[in-house]
Amino acid sequence: MAKQLRAEQTRTTIVEAAAQMFDRQGFGSTSLSDIVARGGITKGALYFHFASKEALARAVIARQHQLSANAAERLLARGLPGLETVLRTPFLLAEQVLTDPVARAGVRLTLEGGTLRNPVDGPYEEWTGVLAEQLRRGVRELDVRPAVDPDACARFVLSAFTGVQTVARVLESPGHLPARLQEMWEVLIPGLALPRRCAHHRDLAARLADRLARSAAVAGAAPAPSALPVPAPSAVAVGGPV
Repeated sequence: MAKQLRAEQTRTTIVEAAAQMFDRQGFGSTSLSDIVARGGITKGALYFHFASKEALARAVIARQHQLSANAAERLLARGLPGLETVLRTPFLLAEQVLTDPVARAGVRLTLEGGTLRNPVDGPYEEWTGVLAEQLRRGVRELDVRPAVDPDACARFVLSAFTGVQTVARVLESPGHLPARLQEMWEVLIPGLALPRRCAHHRDLAARLADRLARSAAVAGAAPAPSALPVPAPSAVAVGGPV
């Protein structure tokens, strides 16, 4: 049992070291020697657990996917309205990206899928399904416009989040992501929500952006301009914990 525990601990050390290097340098620029040095392990230990750099990259992606799936389960368990769940999801994923190097590396590796022999698309398909189902709930709950195509909209929300995250990383700094996500929802909410519910969801997006900015600062993400001002609570906004 002790031997098995040590093996699991070594595997975890390898995956975390690989995640840190893939996050910093990308898949192509990271060597197994970089990972060995970062993790303080031997090449023999690495090869005992992983046959190749690609196998290690897939392990990082799998760990990141499990982290996001666990977070999604916790969010869905709250039983929030459908559109509110959809709105919260990008902030949830962004918080993992800003605060957890394994999550950050997994996302980067997925976006760099062309470097892997068989790109990973499962997480995108699963998240699209979750968002589409929540949008259908939103229609039934009279929050989402009935003309909205849930599947098309789910794909677009996920694509928008991926694009915002990529642009923020390439052109700005990680600390800009909260404000950019708030801007994203400022654009999307009027096309999704029934008019009487737009103000409530804009208020919620502003509060979530502010909370994400504070989480990023605690985690050491580069400081950035504050998110858009949080609007004063509207007459139709529903209070409650963020």
